[in-house]
Amino acid sequence: MSRNIALIPAAGVGARFGAGKPKQYVQIHGQTVLQHTLDIFSAHPQIDYIAVILSPDDDVFQTAAHHKIGILKCGGNTRAETVRNGVNALLQSKTAAAHDNILVHDAARCCLPAEALSRLIDEAGGQPEGGILAVPVADTLKRADAGQQIAATVPRDGLWQAQTPQLFQTALLQQALAAEDLSEITDEASAVEALGIKPLLVQGDSRNLKLTLPQDEYIVRLLLAERK
Repeated sequence: MSRNIALIPAAGVGARFGAGKPKQYVQIHGQTVLQHTLDIFSAHPQIDYIAVILSPDDDVFQTAAHHKIGILKCGGNTRAETVRNGVNALLQSKTAAAHDNILVHDAARCCLPAEALSRLIDEAGGQPEGGILAVPVADTLKRADAGQQIAATVPRDGLWQAQTPQLFQTALLQQALAAEDLSEITDEASAVEALGIKPLLVQGDSRNLKLTLPQDEYIVRLLLAERK
């Protein structure tokens, strides 16, 4: 039977957030953003194991005292490299098998509702092509020209905004991230798509916000307070 393994890449520096430290280590309501994220997966009954992928130079993370959580200091220079290194390490250590489900989730998405996580596992867990959480684009989209003026209004029919987790079988994810050049890979689904595979879109949740810019922190604080 396939296991569900959460892989949390947490080797980034969070430069856009501008906190002077990686955004996963920003404190909100008495604990780090990363710890809030780990709490979601630790408490979920369908998650069997959680692999946190850190930079080899990370000296901030405090050892997680939960039986589901393991730490791997094999982070790369990019998110895609970090995920690739984590997947390879899980396979080499036999922590993950080729048919297990790997759920890659942003460390800075600390407000993921448990029901959205369940929905992804239930709908995409048995699909060979995998799947991701996503929400249909609701706002009108504009394409800019070189002068930052509106060049066109982009039809939003059929457009979805990708979220995480993104769920794929270990062997497929390893194959998708095996390319030498990962510079054009913005998420795991795009790597899988490059193989000619079409992952499933699973209805996400607008509360599954990624802490990216300083103004995001206000909303995250409200969402975490509501959850507590």
